[in-house]
Amino acid sequence: QVQLVESGGGLVQAGGSLRLSCAASGRTFSRAWFRQVPGKEREFVAAISWNGGRTLYASSVKGRFTISRDNAKNTVYLQMNSLKPEDTAVYSCAAGHYDYSGSASQEYGYWGQGTQVTVSS
Repeated sequence: QVQLVESGGGLVQAGGSLRLSCAASGRTFSRAWFRQVPGKEREFVAAISWNGGRTLYASSVKGRFTISRDNAKNTVYLQMNSLKPEDTAVYSCAAGHYDYSGSASQEYGYWGQGTQVTVSS
């Protein structure tokens, strides 16, 4: 059983930056970040393939967020720049058994508890 633990969330002013980390207890392949606001559906943010050679971003974050991974540490990162108040959400990382799983949440079998990101205006 793989466990995922996120860190790096917090409160930041609009225009600022945060870096989220997600450490896995075991070997994982496809990795991704999703976010959710209370009362709304979970939203895809970014995904990365096993070797890091393929990435995908939601249009709302493209050009501002960067997903990366360090397989030696079983850790995936989400660098978030130029943050906006609408980026406020609980961010959760996900892991799957395929080389690449894209934006479909059902393709990921493991989920972290989430970390709160709050962007003030």
